Amino acid sequence: MRASFLLLTILLCFNKGFAQEKRDLSRDSSYNNWYYESREKLYQGLKNTKTDIVFFGNSITERGPWQELIAGKHRIGNRGIGGDNTFGMKARVADVVKTKPSKIFLMMGINDIGRGLPTAWSLKNYEEIILTIKKHSPKTKIYVQSTLPMNDELLKYDYLKGKEQLIRDLNAGIQKLATTYNLTYVELSDVLGENGILNKNYTSDGIHINTDGYIHWVDYLKAKKYL
Repeated sequence: MRASFLLLTILLCFNKGFAQEKRDLSRDSSYNNWYYESREKLYQGLKNTKTDIVFFGNSITERGPWQELIAGKHRIGNRGIGGDNTFGMKARVADVVKTKPSKIFLMMGINDIGRGLPTAWSLKNYEEIILTIKKHSPKTKIYVQSTLPMNDELLKYDYLKGKEQLIRDLNAGIQKLATTYNLTYVELSDVLGENGILNKNYTSDGIHINTDGYIHWVDYLKAKKYL
């Protein structure tokens, strides 16, 4: 009888653990794929190159023609990696600020949402990224940019549809972090979108920004004297 009870207990614990593991597997926090490695290899080769202003993020950052749009004497560093999430960014941010740029513009989080990662995880990583920058480059001015909204009508990726509230929740947390650490919060939701929807004139796939969008984005940063 005791043996049967012990066996039943073991099976219940096993099933509970398996169910927990199955739930956790639905939250994909991986980031180190072939594309990440190829971009990181490039950035490692540039980590000692002096930059004045760094744009740090995922594909929305990587695709930005920042150097071309920000005319003048500034040396611009584009450190975006397509598909990257906050775990990947946390792993590489120390090298990004190794040369102590004067400014860094952060944008991250949409790939966390796409992978089903809890907002609390994203915000914890975001905070650790901020603290890493402050530790390794304390004089760098940090600009915390809101995660952009999407346009479901144009969106070509079903797994991202209907995520507006998650984006709003993430941005609320990001804004709170900016306040806590006395950082500049850059609200872009109404600059590139309206009522929580990405402006169709600035996107072709509902998530990424086209040339007109980047021009408007940089014009806004200049108008606010962030650049």
